[in-house]
Amino acid sequence: MSNNNAKITVAMITMNEEQAVAVVVRDIQRVVPGAKILIVDSSTDRTATIAEEMGVQVIRQIPPRGYGPAMDLALRSAGTEVVVTLDCDNTYPTEFILPLAEGILRDDYDLVDASRLEHKPQAMPWINYLANWGFALIASALFLQRITDLHSGMRAYRRSILDCMQYRADGAALPVELLLRPLRQGMKVKSIFIPYRERIGVSTLRPLHSALWTARRILSARFC
Repeated sequence: MSNNNAKITVAMITMNEEQAVAVVVRDIQRVVPGAKILIVDSSTDRTATIAEEMGVQVIRQIPPRGYGPAMDLALRSAGTEVVVTLDCDNTYPTEFILPLAEGILRDDYDLVDASRLEHKPQAMPWINYLANWGFALIASALFLQRITDLHSGMRAYRRSILDCMQYRADGAALPVELLLRPLRQGMKVKSIFIPYRERIGVSTLRPLHSALWTARRILSARFC
């Protein structure tokens, strides 16, 4: 698989992650040496500087435009056959980057999702877990297949499907739509379970705002 590392971009968006960025980038470089690492950054701290010093391609999005536009820019700027998304807070295990990418490069899937919810992660607050579980149950009923984690920040996408997928980039909870639209369009989608860890730094999640956007994206992906 090492010969295929150049076909992989690991894409992240960052907002004041200077406590975690070096740890995460170092881990990525260890498990997929030669892969491209791309960050879309809207920080006011040293996140971008630290990343650039470690050889990461950094695209600055100042002033910040929010999670959705930043993720959209990261996905569309990758330029490689496979794009693996990752949160830059050390919650996701970088050891799963290769298994996710192999699902596309070797097994011919279009999207491989890394679900955190085989069971409740110790690092996830109960309110977040119950909200994630409930929305996944609703989506499973609407799309007639079992979905366990709509909000995972770790997925592998075949670059070509991003070019033909229509979605609304602005707003929160974009990963919901990036999973459900390929399912609706009959693309080959696979899910694997991963562990989920305590984050480094302070979360910027706005639960109510995210919940409203989640509901909107589920309905949009199913009926629009």
